[in-house]
Amino acid sequence: MDIEKQTIEWKESWRDEYLGWICGYANAKGGTLCIGKNDNGVIVGIEKAEKLLEDLPNKIRDILGIIADIDIKTENNLNYLEIKVEQYPTPINYKGEYHYRTGSTKQVLKGLALNKFLLDKTGIKWDSQPISYVQIADLDSTAIEYFKNKALLATRINESDLMLNASEILELLHLINDTQPKRAAALLFHAVPEKFITGTIIKIGYFRDDTDVVFHDEIRGPLILQAEKTIELLKTKYTEALIKYEGIQRIETFPYPEKALREALLNAIIHKDYSTGVPIQIKVFANKLIIFNMGKLPIELTPEKFLGVHPSIPANPDIANTFFRAGFIESWGRGVQIILSESEKFGLPKPEFNFDFEGLQITFNQKQISQSSRSGFAYLLAHIENMLSQSKQYELSSAELEKIVATLETLEQKSLIIITVLETHTHLKRREIMQHIQLANNTINTKRYLEPLLKSGIVNQTIKDRPNSVYQEYILSRFGKKVAFVLNESLKKSNQKLNS
Repeated sequence: MDIEKQTIEWKESWRDEYLGWICGYANAKGGTLCIGKNDNGVIVGIEKAEKLLEDLPNKIRDILGIIADIDIKTENNLNYLEIKVEQYPTPINYKGEYHYRTGSTKQVLKGLALNKFLLDKTGIKWDSQPISYVQIADLDSTAIEYFKNKALLATRINESDLMLNASEILELLHLINDTQPKRAAALLFHAVPEKFITGTIIKIGYFRDDTDVVFHDEIRGPLILQAEKTIELLKTKYTEALIKYEGIQRIETFPYPEKALREALLNAIIHKDYSTGVPIQIKVFANKLIIFNMGKLPIELTPEKFLGVHPSIPANPDIANTFFRAGFIESWGRGVQIILSESEKFGLPKPEFNFDFEGLQITFNQKQISQSSRSGFAYLLAHIENMLSQSKQYELSSAELEKIVATLETLEQKSLIIITVLETHTHLKRREIMQHIQLANNTINTKRYLEPLLKSGIVNQTIKDRPNSVYQEYILSRFGKKVAFVLNESLKKSNQKLNS
């Protein structure tokens, strides 16, 4: 047994402090409490050790209801006590509180952590409990077929298993209790799992800043289908390809390592505490992406251990097993290491892991790219004197040119196309602008691509006092014309074209 040891000086008020420690060890992996040593492990001794040896076992038994092995040790003519506590299979409380010891810390379990601890002590996981108001016939056949095909491709079921019916598949995956589906079965395969379990959706939002939501979506349906739908939506609607330059060659890539992003999303689905009713939340910004799921770390893992190499300890083992059989994950606790290594290979900063808010939040930040290599726009800064000599008609100063370059760096590609379109066509209605960039004329696209140009002063409205007028048109401001000039020069320098 992995015995942890804590050394503490003797205090007369031992009962409240020390019994809490002993309770914590009994609820964890067990441990040894040394009384009569200081924090550095140096023996300071205790008085009346024999009397304590007689009294302490009775107090521990009467108050905690457990048996501890207590010995007197002597070193350098000083006595100290060793209290060895075994791990107990049942929950142990001290004055109605459940303590838990891990490493050098002791915590009093409350709320969700206490509920999870009590369930774990009984050997029952939340997702393994039967759900009485869902029948096997209620499950979605499309979701089950999708699982079977994925599992076959991953070689984690046999080809003959493709012929199994819904009931037999649930038996194969241990998702049925007698004839009753477990909660995991309803989450994984019911067409509308939120009908029975609140918050079983994934919410995605595109944010201009922490409070300004431009547009959002909700991914619903069986959990087994949600991950693929979410990744597809992130790639097609919520992120634009990163543009970088190698010499004059323009290269576009998805701005995040897909394998790392997929792993983070699958971890959120598998480890979420579904008893909270809080959806998984994904916030997308221009320069970062955040995934949050409710659910505290397993009691056995500290944040430091979680970020290192550790065994697989799924919060929802039945859900995790199904995702494993489908070939979506491995069962070795390597998820965090995959996220870190794939981000490093992609050249991203190390993802940030935040354990606040009773859950886990992972933040992927895009590259902090140096000015010399950032993009075709930054190329201009190395040739600023030449640029100024060509731009006397705009009276560009070095500071203004740098401001324009910085502004261009914040804009998405379709916003850049709008600038070039308005330079050519002088003034256009919103509908006409959206036609040029091949997007629907709706509020979402307006907020994402046109509003940043208005806010930065690049584009003006022709009817300023009536912004929603049916006769409203958009034109480049004087500043916008300077931006268009710099943009065109950038494209000339890199020998590239913007494509809608």
